[in-house]
Amino acid sequence: MKQHFANLVEEEESAIDMTPMLDVVFIMLIFFIVTASFVKESGIDVNRPDAATAVQKNRANILVAISDSNEVWINKREVDLRAVQANIERLYAENPQGSVVIQADEESNTKTLIEVMDAARAAGVFDVSVATDEQ
Repeated sequence: MKQHFANLVEEEESAIDMTPMLDVVFIMLIFFIVTASFVKESGIDVNRPDAATAVQKNRANILVAISDSNEVWINKREVDLRAVQANIERLYAENPQGSVVIQADEESNTKTLIEVMDAARAAGVFDVSVATDEQ
């Protein structure tokens, strides 16, 4: 009986408690999710024009796409031209350090591009760029 009791005590002492390790793993997972920056897309594929003086822009958080049929897309959904300013204001309020990058198709009208740029500036964002492909 004494031997059986000793084996039981020994088994209890040799058990590994995994709870603290799981807690640490979940805390690290939450940390990485909160600090991760996700790639945002405008929602459509655009044939951008070529430019010899194209410069890489790192912090482009608000992407606006203009299709070849002059449709404006923000966050994977089509937006009416009159609602572009309100959408940019909302996205800029979420990330005040962000800039607006307009991905205009080479077949789109300049008028639509200028209206989107004006809407971005009216929303309070003055760091507005037009996306191009390098030659």
